[in-house]
Order: sequence, then structure tokens, then C-alpha cells
Amino acid sequence: MAPLSVISLSLCFLLPLLSPAISTNSEGNALHALRRRLSDPTNVLQSWDPTLVNPCTWFHVTCDSNNHVIRLDLGNSNISGTLGPELAQLQHLQYLELYKNDISGEIPKELGNLKNLVGLDLYGNRFEGEIPKSFSGLKSLRFLRLNNNNLTGSIPRELTALSNLKVFDVSNNDLCGTTPVDGPFGMFSMPSYANNMRLNGPELKGLVPYNFGC
Repeated sequence: MAPLSVISLSLCFLLPLLSPAISTNSEGNALHALRRRLSDPTNVLQSWDPTLVNPCTWFHVTCDSNNHVIRLDLGNSNISGTLGPELAQLQHLQYLELYKNDISGEIPKELGNLKNLVGLDLYGNRFEGEIPKSFSGLKSLRFLRLNNNNLTGSIPRELTALSNLKVFDVSNNDLCGTTPVDGPFGMFSMPSYANNMRLNGPELKGLVPYNFGC
């Protein structure tokens, strides 16, 4: 009978070969979970091979020198489906570009855990539900574009804490209530909020109907 230590050592070498999932890191797992949620008729995600050690060789994925995913570029890629909480595992992500697709469902509140996020572009999809209050945790965020979706509810006042926010666009949704005026929101003008027929604010005075309730 082989000594126990020899058996254990053999298993250490064999397990990665027997189970491809073990060889992928958490970021690769998160992106593969995203792929399973999406319909991809033009095969833009064909290179997303879950058996690789990390996703840094996949198309539309950019990594830093430490093989951490820092950018996901899937704008205008003819994909549809939904997003899930797994994206929160991309802890080093700086840019999430999913604009001009046909993605639907609610925006996962877990995206608020992406502390390094600088740009979040989800415009031109079919997202519904409310803007997550958890976005207030995105302290590095500079660009937030959610325009041309089906979002409802009010603009969370918690977002006024985003001191680095330079671009904010929620036009062409169905938001309601009043626009924030504190923090960076003092510099956002009417185009940021246009065509939300139940939204009110100083920059929208006289441009929307009188029903401002949510």
C-alpha cells in the first residue's frame, strides 16, 4: 500500500487535470457565468474558454500585469440576456462596457461592490427596475451612463456621495421624483435627464408635465 503522503501528492497533480473548473480563477468563473446568461448569435464570446487558467486571452477582456480583469468591452455586440451577481467577483474591474445591446432585467445591486470601477456604460439596452442605491459605494466612478433603458423609480440620493462623478446620463427612461442637486449633481444639466416625463428638477423646469410623483 502506498504511503498516505504519496497518495495525497498524486491527487494534487491529478485533480487539476480531472476538473477544468479547478484551473480557472474566480474572475474567469464570473465571466463564464455571464456568458451562460447571454445569448450570443454572432459568437463574439467564442474565445471565452472556461478551461484556461485565466481569462486574459479572451477577446473583449483586458487584464493588468497581474492577470486581473480590469476592462470588459462588449458594447454594441448584439448580445441579449441578463446580468447576474457574479460580476461582483471582478474586484479589479475599472470599465464595464455593455452599451447598445439587448440586455434586460434588473441591474444587479452587486455591481456596487466593484470599488475600482471608473466607467459604467449600460446605455441602450432594456434594463428595468430601479437604479441600485448600492452604486453609492463606487467611489472611483467617473462615468455613469444608464440612458435609453426602461428604468423606473427615483434617482437615489445616495449617489450624491460620488465626488468623482463627471458624466451622468439617465435620459430616455421612466424615472420620477426630483433630481438631486448636491455633490456632483450640481453640474449636470437638462440633457442628463431628458425624456423622463415624471422627473422634476431646476434644470427641467417648464420642460416636463406636472405629474412628478413616483
